[in-house]
Amino acid sequence: MILNCGLSSPVKAEETLWTSLISGKPDIFLRYRFEYADDNRLSLKEAYASTLRSAVGYRTADFYDTSLYFQIQDVRVVGDDALYNDGSNNYPDRAVIADAESTEIQQYNLRFGGLPKTIVTLGRQQFNHRTGVQQRFLGDVSFRQHQQSFDAARVLSLAVPQTVIDYSYFWNVNRIFGENNPLPDADDFRSNSHALNVQYNAWPTLKLEGYLYLLEFTSSTARHFSTATSGLRLQGDKVIAKDLRLNYAGEFAHQQDYSNNPNAISENYALAEIGANYTVGETLENVGLKYTYERLEGDGDVRAFQTPLGTNHAFQGFADRFLITPGDGIQDHFVTLSGKLSGIQLSAVYHRFLSDRDNYDYGHEWDFLAERTFGPHFLAGIKYAGYYADSNTVNLIRNDNTGQASDLTRFWAYLQFSY
Repeated sequence: MILNCGLSSPVKAEETLWTSLISGKPDIFLRYRFEYADDNRLSLKEAYASTLRSAVGYRTADFYDTSLYFQIQDVRVVGDDALYNDGSNNYPDRAVIADAESTEIQQYNLRFGGLPKTIVTLGRQQFNHRTGVQQRFLGDVSFRQHQQSFDAARVLSLAVPQTVIDYSYFWNVNRIFGENNPLPDADDFRSNSHALNVQYNAWPTLKLEGYLYLLEFTSSTARHFSTATSGLRLQGDKVIAKDLRLNYAGEFAHQQDYSNNPNAISENYALAEIGANYTVGETLENVGLKYTYERLEGDGDVRAFQTPLGTNHAFQGFADRFLITPGDGIQDHFVTLSGKLSGIQLSAVYHRFLSDRDNYDYGHEWDFLAERTFGPHFLAGIKYAGYYADSNTVNLIRNDNTGQASDLTRFWAYLQFSY
């Protein structure tokens, strides 16, 4: 995967600061979404959230290879706000839908592009490692209405041939629950963390990626997420026949306690994936079938492989039953069928979840998605997730409080505009 850095050309010396300020580019993002949740855990009532995300930003033109960016974000309830728990425990008898009302400065940063094939960004910013469905360790959680951003210094470089180097130091993580959330560490993770991702793209059928995440969270309630994680990923695809392409990936990572973490952690992560894509014709195109195995180890209690800064909604099912890895870890066997029919992107996914420790059943899940774009600016979609818990005794005893022993259904309908 090759990142698009958006590298800037040199600014002419005669350009003035004022010209750069008024000659920039605005951006607008609007998304209305209806979300329904039926969580059988603790006999919670059904939840209904009707929300609108509005984000407006502006990036100045370059002035001596330097530009400024500012973005404000607002999330509003459209209708009755008493029908869901927004993540602050405001209505504890309802299921959680983590889209709280808030108005915040989402991003403000300075970007410098005067170095060869390198961008340096300082300030509050959103960024990802990998694309949306692969942001396992670091992402902006763009699925949620309030998105995750980082107060950070970041260097993104293509200066080494066929290599993408992405390093960041961040001292604060602005989480998806909003600045007004009263729960401990729900609004921010105070941090002293480093993230390094290096991708090597020299081969046409294989891409190599290595990474290192040194996460240190300073508060007493978040320090159990302070970990050092290092890993390696191989990913590629190859044309094996006319209109038929094979794709594959393999990954391994190790995680251990770091800095102020009070727990002794030594857990592994593994992924293996094989699939194929076939182009049928203009009406039905890019049909894909894929099998994936993902394992996050856990040996009981709090000692499990965690990814607190990833876009975790994209993993272990859309129902979000496993946003935090259970103490017994997780094995996820899942099959994905996807395709594009008359311009509508479709996917169906079946998950079977097992624990890593003791190998018992958590349950299974069905996920469905349908999305379509309308021109360059509009997108509409619907999505469904149904998690069905296994009723075995071990699952009921160990996971009743954390939710893996209870059924959960979610549904979304949304319309968005971007410019």
